Amino acid sequence: QVQLVESGGGLVQAGGSLRLSCAASGSIISANAMGWYRQAPGKQRELVAFIIGDGRTNYALFAKGRFTISRDNVKKSVYLQMNSLKPEDTGVYYCFYLNYWGQGTQVTVSE
Repeated sequence: QVQLVESGGGLVQAGGSLRLSCAASGSIISANAMGWYRQAPGKQRELVAFIIGDGRTNYALFAKGRFTISRDNVKKSVYLQMNSLKPEDTGVYYCFYLNYWGQGTQVTVSE
C-alpha cells in the first residue's frame, strides 16, 4: 500500500511562485514515474509533469519553462516548483505514483 501526502499549496498573486511537495510512504520503486496532475473547477484532470527514476522528465505544454519537477528517491518525495504563476493555474494539484493518488492541494492564483 502506498500513501501520498501533498503540501505547499496556497494563495499567490499572479507572477508569484509556489513549491509543492509530495511525500510517499510504502513501497516505492524509484524507476517508476511520479508526478503531478491538476484539476481546475469544471474541468477534467490534466497532467502537469512527471519524472522517472533516472531523472527524465516530461511536462505539459503549459508547464514548460515555468514549472520544474524534481524527485528525491531517498526521501520518496517529488516536488513541483511553479514560477510565473497565472490565474489559469488555479486548481487542485494531485500527486500520483502508479495508480495511487494524494488527496490534493489547492493552488489559487489571484489577478
